[in-house]
Amino acid sequence: MDTDKIIENLRKDNSTNAVKRTEFVEFMENIGDPYIVLICCILSLRTNDKTTYPASMRMLELAKTPDEMINIDTDTLSKAIYPVGFYHNKAQQIIDLSREIVEKYNSKVPDTIEELVKFKGVGRKTANLVLTKGFNKPAICVDVHVHRISNRLGYVCTKTPEETEFALRKKLPKKYWIDFNTLLVTHGQNICKPRQPLCDKCSINKFCKKIIK
Repeated sequence: MDTDKIIENLRKDNSTNAVKRTEFVEFMENIGDPYIVLICCILSLRTNDKTTYPASMRMLELAKTPDEMINIDTDTLSKAIYPVGFYHNKAQQIIDLSREIVEKYNSKVPDTIEELVKFKGVGRKTANLVLTKGFNKPAICVDVHVHRISNRLGYVCTKTPEETEFALRKKLPKKYWIDFNTLLVTHGQNICKPRQPLCDKCSINKFCKKIIK
């Protein structure tokens, strides 16, 4: 499979507006702040981008640093981020996590997966996204889109997102790691959908084995 050509075509789709990024994806792509990436990613879990983006903006009006966030009460934050999924639990999680960052990490988000996953409720997907979008470090963030498309292409053969991450770490050239999530998420939201993918509009159709699980 021609990995270089696949990435080239997906990048061209993004640059020519052949596909449209959601406001949330665009925001996460350009923010460059590890703490904001982290807390916005927490909001996005089990919540669609259309709901997550305005909730993130309301949250950031209250606080943009862990030192500011620990002074926000849970009810105030809960109201700001509603109606994201599990909004009250996420509000408490963000405040508790912020306090831990202040007290244990001198108000700075750690820049390794090993340290990030120590935070309650932070898994490898979130940790990898913080590394790529917050620190601009090579990592592979695997969400449902990356997992689905990587398998549908036949690039990997895995059963879970975590298996996909480790398979991609072995196979995908490191120079593509940072971009991979954004490219496949955008492709998955616009073209390679879970059901009824738009194969006739797909720029990487000829490389795809169309493995549907």
